[in-house]
Amino acid sequence: MINEYDIWFSNIEISNKEKIKLLEKLKNSQIIWTLTEKELLEKGIKEQTINKVLEEGYRKKIDKYKNYLERNKIKLICVNSKEYPESLKHIDNKPAYLYVRGKLENLYDDNVAIVGSRKASTYGKFISRKISKEIADRNVNIVSGLAIGIDKYAHLGALDSGYGKTIAVLGTGVSDNEIYPLENKKVFERILENNGTVVSEFKLGTKPEKYNFPLRNRIISGLAKKIIVVEAKEKSGSLITVDYALEQGKDVFAIPGNITSQNSVGTNKLIEEGACMLTKIDDLFVE
Repeated sequence: MINEYDIWFSNIEISNKEKIKLLEKLKNSQIIWTLTEKELLEKGIKEQTINKVLEEGYRKKIDKYKNYLERNKIKLICVNSKEYPESLKHIDNKPAYLYVRGKLENLYDDNVAIVGSRKASTYGKFISRKISKEIADRNVNIVSGLAIGIDKYAHLGALDSGYGKTIAVLGTGVSDNEIYPLENKKVFERILENNGTVVSEFKLGTKPEKYNFPLRNRIISGLAKKIIVVEAKEKSGSLITVDYALEQGKDVFAIPGNITSQNSVGTNKLIEEGACMLTKIDDLFVE
């Protein structure tokens, strides 16, 4: 049963950090709904935030959103819900809400993330798909970002296996018409058809803005116990995921690459700096 107060509060256009602050201070969205302007001011809430909370437009759209979520089997998970993944509760700037399609239980498993360059080489795509399948064959789920390149082939590798599932973390909303890039729509559909999971912190209607994708990377690393970088240029966005992973105390692995390739500069540098060099899957499962 979707909580109508969570539908309302998750759609309010205030920052994730402000939502977390309000939920921690006031316990839940239902209590926030009932408070007057005076009561919110007394609790130290900023006037700008109060104006958004009290805006009638958000309250009038609850039924519309609820019908859409139920019709499309989209779950809305609040940070204070029992269904919220434990692995995300302790990361910096944890998402206040998660929109989830597919198998919710996948989010609770010991997952492995695979990330890398969007402009992946033929070798990178092959390796991403190969190691993803080998990991999934051990009944371990694969987390990635449904981007073109390495992400796409990581999802495909997990789908090739009949065991581990795959989890796609989006930088947009989770509606069918919001999938980005559009060329990965079929991969998205296969994920949902094969007991996989699609998850986003972004509300329905969120467009693929550039700043959303670095943000979603903290969720990719947050859901995984280990992170593998297949290919990355020196200033690759994948290295943002590595930074989050290190902050979260996760193990980072990198696939070594051709020293003449720009796509290997980032991964080879990670190995130089102490990341575990991954040349065979058995190395991933050695403590």
